[in-house]
Amino acid sequence: MRRDNRNNRDHRLLIVWLAVSVILSVLTVWARTEERRRENLWETSIPDAGFAVPTLGMSSPEGSEGDSGAVEKICCLTFDDGPSRNTQDILQILRDKKVHATFFVTAQPANEPYLPLLADIEAQGHQIAMHSASHNYSKIYRSTTDFWLDIKELRQQISPYVSVEKIHWLRFPGGSTNTISHRYGGRSIMQELKQDAEEKDYRWIDWNVCGEDATAGHPNAARILKNIQEDAKDQPLCVVLLHDTKATGQTVKALPDIIDWFAAQGYRFCTVEEMAE
Repeated sequence: MRRDNRNNRDHRLLIVWLAVSVILSVLTVWARTEERRRENLWETSIPDAGFAVPTLGMSSPEGSEGDSGAVEKICCLTFDDGPSRNTQDILQILRDKKVHATFFVTAQPANEPYLPLLADIEAQGHQIAMHSASHNYSKIYRSTTDFWLDIKELRQQISPYVSVEKIHWLRFPGGSTNTISHRYGGRSIMQELKQDAEEKDYRWIDWNVCGEDATAGHPNAARILKNIQEDAKDQPLCVVLLHDTKATGQTVKALPDIIDWFAAQGYRFCTVEEMAE
């Protein structure tokens, strides 16, 4: 009888232990998913209503005047987080439309099989710029030192495929005004990083038009186009945030219509670097 009671007790303890383990695993997955969801919200919101392009030498963010005196309308298509399995399709569309874009690349494990595509991106005349090696907010925003170590790692990872000495542009994950970084590196970390970037002769840029294609809602191609049209309305200078990941196949579907819409509105396409020059 004692042995039976002990066996029953051990069995109950095992069940409790298993239940607790399952609950902890679920909570861990939920926490990671929620953290990534919050990061995506920052990544796909407009960083600053006043949208500034730093150190570009442009007299005004309202646009530039051509020979006729009319304001020239410029569109910079930018793709974050690649390369990915969708990069080839994006490149084909850009080639067909004769449009150049800027790719803010990362070197996460998911990117590794596609890093050789960086050579194709560069050969096709597009701009390659830096985003992050890990894209892990809690890691890169712990301190300014951690951020620049991440950028150093990114440059090392992509160096076999492109000329990193020519790459001087970057985009801060979450944008230059994000506040999620404050929980890791304090309230002044973004200001410090922007100052560091200038001292290191790096140029950074945010965006003022967003497709919201990396949100948890996974918008379809029509919604992505609509989001861009709403943000771009009446703006002569549009820096458009899109994403190049395995989860953004709808971005590929939307891209031809996005390009056609901007062209119909009289925009000239160029890379971020070309816009600055």
